[in-house]
Amino acid sequence: MKILVTGAGGYIGRHVVKNLLDLNNEVVAIDFKVSGIDDRADIRVVDIFKDKNSLFEDMGRPDAMIHMAWKDGFKHNSTAHIDYLSSHYDFVMSMVNQGLKQVIIMGSMHEVGYFEGEINEDTPTNPRSLYGVSKDSLRRALTLSFEQNDAILQWVRAYYILGDDINNASIFTKLIEAEKDGKEKFPFTTGLNKYDFIDVDDLGYQISRVATQSKIDGVINCCSGKPQMLKDIVEGFIAKNDFKIKLEYGVFPDRSYDSPLVYGNADKINKILKETGNDN
Repeated sequence: MKILVTGAGGYIGRHVVKNLLDLNNEVVAIDFKVSGIDDRADIRVVDIFKDKNSLFEDMGRPDAMIHMAWKDGFKHNSTAHIDYLSSHYDFVMSMVNQGLKQVIIMGSMHEVGYFEGEINEDTPTNPRSLYGVSKDSLRRALTLSFEQNDAILQWVRAYYILGDDINNASIFTKLIEAEKDGKEKFPFTTGLNKYDFIDVDDLGYQISRVATQSKIDGVINCCSGKPQMLKDIVEGFIAKNDFKIKLEYGVFPDRSYDSPLVYGNADKINKILKETGNDN
């Protein structure tokens, strides 16, 4: 397949591109910043909003598009999420109107908002951040619009991501920085919350497998489906990297908007992996 990836230079995008290429797909990778993108791809610097009217033809009429470009993805209450919402909708619909038949879009568990337990594709959404509101609004609008044409919409919803940690602005990034600064202790919460963690390369693989099939569509949880205690994941990260820093539990209270237990239902993604040649 020929697959266009927007936001290809981003934290997740680079791993998606690599996995698509490893699966022998032809990849056109576009972004503002293209450093670090696998050089087997056709790499281009493109403004997707400015150049949208001819982009489908300019990119060689791809079979599918994975839309990952998103400003301030790590800043959940940035006004950019609302500022660019209509631009994302217009861009995707422009590509469909030009002839694109399959669209995969990066979603987020933040669309759901506060929730305790297993999130499936039908779990009601009640986002509590501008990021979640904008993603949820885009999904709803595109779902309605796609009903009016024969294009396929696959909304891949991610959960807690780790790996490639210097680039992900997470607690793991902060731990790396604290260790480098020689700090002996790292102030922490109780660490008792249980979340659905997935390595970014595994996430990239799951998204690439979603894109290379069209039978299963709609909302698809890209996740492990297995909740793990935060303290175990973080302690494991420290041990794996042979850090000397120690977690100082209970310094920060657990935030009121952090669920004690939340994870994704992995039935759809597991079915996709099995049917596309990987049932691990």
